[in-house]
Amino acid sequence: MSPTAPDEAPVRRVAAFFDLDKTIIAKSSALAFSRPFFDEGLLNRRAVLKSSYAQFLMMLTAADHDQMERMRDHLTQMCEGWNVEQVSTIVRETLHDVVNPLVFAEASELISGHHARGHDVVIVSASGEEMVRPIAEMLGADYSVASKMKVEDGKYAGEVEFYCYGENKVVAMEALAAEHGYDLAQCFAYSDSITDVPMLAAVGHPTAVNPDRGLRKEAADRGWPVVSFSNPTPLRDRIPTPSRNSVLASAGLGAVAATAGIATYLVLHRKKR
Repeated sequence: MSPTAPDEAPVRRVAAFFDLDKTIIAKSSALAFSRPFFDEGLLNRRAVLKSSYAQFLMMLTAADHDQMERMRDHLTQMCEGWNVEQVSTIVRETLHDVVNPLVFAEASELISGHHARGHDVVIVSASGEEMVRPIAEMLGADYSVASKMKVEDGKYAGEVEFYCYGENKVVAMEALAAEHGYDLAQCFAYSDSITDVPMLAAVGHPTAVNPDRGLRKEAADRGWPVVSFSNPTPLRDRIPTPSRNSVLASAGLGAVAATAGIATYLVLHRKKR
């Protein structure tokens, strides 16, 4: 007799979907790379000041959809004309010094735990794929999905091809589920932001990680677990570092977002003085 009955349903695979910023790493990935971009001349003080003010306003209030759209437009216009290869090189050469110390030990252990259970690990981030992809590889993730910017003649064209934010994260997750056979009802998701409620609601096992005020309330209303990660620890002794050639950076929105953040201005101001 065949070990599998003809009418037996195929085994569905399981994935753990992770947001990146403040879920796996302790700060914005875009902000983390702002200093290397400034040092290499991609950012000037005027650009930093303008974006810092916009970011500061968003820090004071819960950003709604319209605010996020305006911020996206502002940032994409700011990086129009940046050389893609230059951005890729900066990310590749500074990745481990910039991001490695920011990874939460708890997140790293959670990723390892999912792999031990046979689950795929997927990073889903609104930051640009030129940063998200190499970070995902450094973390040992199986796949990553991120925002992608249009490129013409090797330069950013100032238009976003895919904005991996809000409901678009669910679109990306569903596409991966169809491609790899994931059963979203059995899958896991982790995020810190109220804007990722669609992502969390799309799976059977959502968890709020270091949630902002809005997500904390939403998690309480829905009965979702809430966890705190508070121990950023360098990965070098816990996850093997990939070879230099394996870290490939491609164009995306995140390079633009490196201009944002009031903390960036404060760092640069101290240097000036």
